[in-house]
Amino acid sequence: MARKGENIYKRKDGRWEGRYPIGHNARGKTKYRSVYGKTYAEVREKLLPLKAKGYTYQESGRLTVGMLFEEWLSAVQLRVKPSTYANYRMKADKHILPEFGGIRYDKLTVQMLHAFIERKLQGGLSAKYVSDIVVVIKSMAKYASRVHGFRNLLRDVMLPKITETERKILSPKEQKTLCRHLQKHENSTSLCILLSLYTGLRVGEVCGLRWGDIDFTKRRFTVRRTVQRIRCDGGTRILVGSPKSRTSVRTIPIPAFLMELLRKLHGNDDAYVLSGNVHVIEPRTMQHRFKAILKKAGLPSVGFHSLRHAFATNCVALGFDVKTLSEILGHASVETTLNRYVHSSMERKVQCMGLIKFAA
Repeated sequence: MARKGENIYKRKDGRWEGRYPIGHNARGKTKYRSVYGKTYAEVREKLLPLKAKGYTYQESGRLTVGMLFEEWLSAVQLRVKPSTYANYRMKADKHILPEFGGIRYDKLTVQMLHAFIERKLQGGLSAKYVSDIVVVIKSMAKYASRVHGFRNLLRDVMLPKITETERKILSPKEQKTLCRHLQKHENSTSLCILLSLYTGLRVGEVCGLRWGDIDFTKRRFTVRRTVQRIRCDGGTRILVGSPKSRTSVRTIPIPAFLMELLRKLHGNDDAYVLSGNVHVIEPRTMQHRFKAILKKAGLPSVGFHSLRHAFATNCVALGFDVKTLSEILGHASVETTLNRYVHSSMERKVQCMGLIKFAA
């Protein structure tokens, strides 16, 4: 007697049929093949060795890595942000396809990928960046397995080990020097630098902030968009889109001293805070302005993103609970906040160790 889940049933012509999976079709649905017999027991016996083997993977035939990448990119474009797609496309065109594009997919090996990783690392790329490239390749391989039923040839590829480096941020003394310089030059650029230092905004979020996003009555603003320059059609373009992730859309209270400067420089609701009009200024321009200000103030050169790191570190020192800080920064988890954005200076370590008392 047939049992539920066995995929064995009696046909109208009196024969018994049993089905077993062989892969997936273009829509991702499981494909089956059938065996037949005069009795249930005969079909069940035929199915046992076939099911034990699992899926019978399809041969990739003459499909090249380049062909599969184009197919995967077309599919993934429908479900990711334009900036994410542009990132995948750039990595494919610049690194992956020049190396593997013309190779038949079934000829690709784990050893070839490991050699590729080694060459990229020796060429000066960071382990993090190389790892990101390999993740794109592995994503394509998963697609080929899921949709076409090809064997996932790259499942066992090992990612390079990533060593976290301490991000350089301005010391508390240097931050005071920067703030004094910005106070002497009250303009939209100075305001946006202060917003990043005292609210943790990313550079793209600063560039995308409009005056209409600020609630002057409740003293808070909402992060609704970000600005990026992405690659497309052989060139680049500025994209004003939604923030990095769902949790990046957030409302942040504004410190009282910043409200005074915001009211002084207040513009039209449709205007961007940084540009003062309806035209957006891209992150690269903001980063250049920040570098120039650091030089004029006699401060060491650090990246604009270091302001966000400095904000997180200062908040922990002031006693912020990590959950609140994580939500202000727009992180999906507190682990990201602690592992990436909180830095401890030697002065802070000495202060903490000074709290330890002898138990006698």
